[in-house]
Amino acid sequence: MKIIIARHAEPDYIHDTITEKGKKEAALLAKRLSQIKIDEIYVSPLGRAKDTAAYTLQATGMQAQELDWLHEFKGKILTPKGIVSCWDRLPEKWTAKDEYYDFESWYTTPQMRTLNVKKEYDYVCGKTDRFLAQHGYERDGRLYRAVQPNRKTIVLFCHFAVECVILSRIFSLSPMILWHNFVALPSSVTTIVTEERRKGTAQFRCLGFGDVSHLYAGGEEPSFAARFCECYDDDTRHD
Repeated sequence: MKIIIARHAEPDYIHDTITEKGKKEAALLAKRLSQIKIDEIYVSPLGRAKDTAAYTLQATGMQAQELDWLHEFKGKILTPKGIVSCWDRLPEKWTAKDEYYDFESWYTTPQMRTLNVKKEYDYVCGKTDRFLAQHGYERDGRLYRAVQPNRKTIVLFCHFAVECVILSRIFSLSPMILWHNFVALPSSVTTIVTEERRKGTAQFRCLGFGDVSHLYAGGEEPSFAARFCECYDDDTRHD
């Protein structure tokens, strides 16, 4: 089974939609995805994801099922600046703690325990497990039992932070590493596939993370959204 995770195109967060540039990105993404035999499409309930998916749905003639848990990750922490999302931490704030690199203890730090991080993480992980089980792969430790192995291709339209949580669960990897050391730019495509090297036992493998080749093919520069300044004196995002 192959799962394609498509991040929404360049966002207009204020209006929960996509920008004019985002519309170009979504159209190029649709052109790419329409060339693939897709079996099922799922989408976040948020407008920017649905507006991105709309281009692919029109191009393929398919319909998407809305899944609440594909909503942007809701984990929050309390800081001196107030309540903020847990996935946007300064490097010096998290890299010094070994717990953040561990799949089973990253959420146990005093900072992560201030509000709802573990609750929201467990919720998305549980939904991910159930979703995969419904599609033939049941979680068994850190692997999956291939109860009904298949060659379906499934597309999820969602958001960067929740994408990292899903991958964190599937790969038994701390999401802190994915949130802070990787980036899936707007309209990017992440592809994972099952490998059943022994009958009945499967693992997922990443074929590509945050791929934006469809943008380059269409002459569209990738958005800077989700990135931070390359150098401190750059006139780009610092926080």
